[in-house]
Amino acid sequence: MADEQTKEAKVKITPRGEDFPRWYTDVIAAADLADYSPVKGCMVIKPYGYALWETIQAVLGARIKETGAENAYFPLFIPEEFLRREAEHVEGFSPELAVVTYAGGKELDEKLVVRPTSETIMYDSFSRWIRSYRDLPMMINQWCNVVRWEMRTRLFLRTTEFLWQEGHTAHATHEEAEGKVLEMLEIYREFLQDTMAIPVITGAKSAKEKFAGALQTHTIEALMQDGKALQCGTSHDLGQNFAKAFDITFLDDEGELRHTWQTSWGMTTRLIGALVMVHGDDKGIVIPPQMAHVKVVFVPIWKSDEEKAAVCEAARGLAGEMDVEAKIDDRDLRPAWRYTEWERKGVPVRIEIGPRDLANDQAVVVRRDTGEKTSVAQSELAAKVTETLESIQRAMLDRALAFREANTRDVDSWDEVVALMEGDGGFARVGWCGDEACEDRVQEETKATIRCILGEEPGSSRLCVVCGKDSTHIVMLARAY
Repeated sequence: MADEQTKEAKVKITPRGEDFPRWYTDVIAAADLADYSPVKGCMVIKPYGYALWETIQAVLGARIKETGAENAYFPLFIPEEFLRREAEHVEGFSPELAVVTYAGGKELDEKLVVRPTSETIMYDSFSRWIRSYRDLPMMINQWCNVVRWEMRTRLFLRTTEFLWQEGHTAHATHEEAEGKVLEMLEIYREFLQDTMAIPVITGAKSAKEKFAGALQTHTIEALMQDGKALQCGTSHDLGQNFAKAFDITFLDDEGELRHTWQTSWGMTTRLIGALVMVHGDDKGIVIPPQMAHVKVVFVPIWKSDEEKAAVCEAARGLAGEMDVEAKIDDRDLRPAWRYTEWERKGVPVRIEIGPRDLANDQAVVVRRDTGEKTSVAQSELAAKVTETLESIQRAMLDRALAFREANTRDVDSWDEVVALMEGDGGFARVGWCGDEACEDRVQEETKATIRCILGEEPGSSRLCVVCGKDSTHIVMLARAY
């Protein structure tokens, strides 16, 4: 009993309403997603957590390849001089850079930056690979790790080292590049919605918030259960800034030498953090079926060795009839312990089967998202599980969308903005005059930022929520991770 009490204390999850940040870290621990590293600010992604990343790689990776992009890999180390070629880029990243100055037993003649992003190292290669309009568009994607020296870290959301996907393209015209920026943003939006059941808002970043070195940055923003926003992916119009810095030129079809137009786009392991915060509950993580590598788990129930043999044999037979791979948990643990573990790991469907179920030729199907239990005839079990998985996927998206809509408000006064951000948070849809001074005041006085620009309203009667002048943009404000 003492061992069981110790185990229970070890995996206790703080209620969301009591302490959301603590709940978040408790859920990650209880679901066995990640652990802290001896290197400050870094994390160890455990197998169950890494399997989520593998799902992201498989599903999103296939969509990226469908656009014509090819996977490649570029070095982790970047000559410091490369970053300095694009002034705005190096200025934007300088506080986050990790720099190697000593290696091989001596001081390096040229400092090496540990990759914070790959524009510069990739574009050095692009400058050699691109010669003619026939080489365009060039579309390269890579899955890798990056390092940005963070002072305040949180598992998955903000760590010194993290995993990500980054795509980079070069085009003959700006129009083509702009089309690619929006195409990739839509692919991200569809992936978050269709696979992760996370609804997002899309829009452009303000000049202050855009990627360092870009002409414009587009973003997808999701709302977490604590009322804070999370940037889940970005797509950047880089214009010709890097092309000019790295001399990426091509001969067009008339023999004229021109600079390319470029884009970059990416998302990271913070999507796993988004999954926890959008769908998790006080029992643990809840994984949408399309994201789950374990979609169904059978939990046989027995009291004797003879009963164990019978129910486990039945479970194996039923599992073999499923349209999806099912796991059978036949460990010698009390059923309640096994139920709790799979609830905390967010497996979409649990199937309980004991001697009484065998006698009645049935099994009990349990939904992770609602806890609903249904007795189902064994002959109908496979079809019921397929139907339930589809229902869970739809329901999780609907719940997340309903939460976002309930916590998105049209706000017309400064006092309302302050009250909202000091209260439950959420998205505030407001008018903005476009003045950076008003943007700064929002951040300084409410700790919120412009998450994205939804559109422009030239001549609109809607006023800037900060200064009261005519607005030129409709924007979403929120506190964010």
